[in-house]
Amino acid sequence: MEAKEQSKKKESWYWNWLIGSVALRVILIYFSNNLNLASRPEISTPLTSLRRLAEGYWLKQSSMSPYAGSMYHGSPLLLSLLGPLTAKRIEGQPDHILCSLVFVIADVASAMFIRVTGQNLQIAYSQSLKFLDLVKLSEKSDILPSGDTAALVYLWNPFTIVACVGLSTSPVENLAIILSLYGACRRIAPLAAFGWVMATHLSLYPVILIIPMILLLGYGPDTPPRKLFLQRKYVEVGDTPSNDRCQQEEAVNQPELPYVFSWRPVIHFLFWTSLWLVYVLVLCGVSVKQYGGLWELFKRTYGFMLTVQDLSPNMGVLWYFFAEVFDFFRNFFLIVFHGNILFMILPLAIRLKHRPFFLAFVYIVISSMLKSYPSVGDSALYLGLLGLFVNELADMKFSFFLFCGYIGVSLLSPVMHNLWIWRGTGNANFYFATAMAYACLQIILVVESVSAMLNHDRKLRKLSATKVLDGKS
Repeated sequence: MEAKEQSKKKESWYWNWLIGSVALRVILIYFSNNLNLASRPEISTPLTSLRRLAEGYWLKQSSMSPYAGSMYHGSPLLLSLLGPLTAKRIEGQPDHILCSLVFVIADVASAMFIRVTGQNLQIAYSQSLKFLDLVKLSEKSDILPSGDTAALVYLWNPFTIVACVGLSTSPVENLAIILSLYGACRRIAPLAAFGWVMATHLSLYPVILIIPMILLLGYGPDTPPRKLFLQRKYVEVGDTPSNDRCQQEEAVNQPELPYVFSWRPVIHFLFWTSLWLVYVLVLCGVSVKQYGGLWELFKRTYGFMLTVQDLSPNMGVLWYFFAEVFDFFRNFFLIVFHGNILFMILPLAIRLKHRPFFLAFVYIVISSMLKSYPSVGDSALYLGLLGLFVNELADMKFSFFLFCGYIGVSLLSPVMHNLWIWRGTGNANFYFATAMAYACLQIILVVESVSAMLNHDRKLRKLSATKVLDGKS
């Protein structure tokens, strides 16, 4: 009875905080004109600005290409979805209030998917610990409900709130990514494929998430290192009277290892991915048929992302670098910067294949750091997912430093931008310094989180071996 009452209290506590986050967003939306968040380069980028989307929709309604000029570079499907809402005005209400409400719904849906995903991850993690006879550690891990924690961190993160209120399409892109990871975690191939195709269609960079999603579908949400189980088998066989090599090989090869890669959900995922991909391409082809076709669409969207044509200031480091580099070296450094993302994919996948969801988190942080036009909406996504690993990353170093660093960058970035653009007492280096600090914080987050996860696996290995030796003695 007490456990049920505590679970009810936790449930009501969670829903109260969720309703409070929604109320805060609605209040801020009514004061959005005074806050002027839509013009902040940290929030709205050339790819996520709703004002640019509204301009593209106006061009389309005027029988012109929405990609005419240099205003809109987003998805034609997103234009068809949100464009009509930008044209509607409700008397006495803030501009684009309908789009803002859509972003609020997207944030709430993302939080719900994060919560359910966290619950699935925690169940899988507890089952792995129980299989290794680490029951006490399994019970201890239930103290922190990672799903509730991550969902509330995502909802109450200031980055998430300002991205929602600041008329940025980041909440929709984040929802597509979270939906794909949720579908992969639950092994729902059609849903995972739909989320991945839409996320890739909207912002291109989530294409690298196909590797952790395949691992999630093949292995499951949580797969402790295989050598942990092999070590356990060797220890058990090593203490038996007949300690010969044949028995050791039989123990290792016997089908008691609980985590075996399954190709069936992966094949289903690839099948549904091809279907959704063809469907999206057909819809896009119909939408832009009279404006140059798919090739013009790819050139104006993905080509715009990869060639970094707009050098307006943002939270990234590419705008400053390509404003200074000679045109002769531009293509070379474009390959270098985008190649950095690709070079990290395989080594991280090999090292973290037993933690596919954490691997997805690391990929998201890296792409947020090195993408052409990053915003605080990208940080809101990976900081929310970070809450799913509160148990595994409990010993992560520099946590307080990272917390203070993100606060410092959030406060200094608008100040430096004001000194440079409006007051004229600074220069581009002032603002670029905050972008460099922001990138360094993300590097530290990746390094320390990966290190903490690997240390956690080492502890599990030692505890499992000690448990087996104690049981034999």
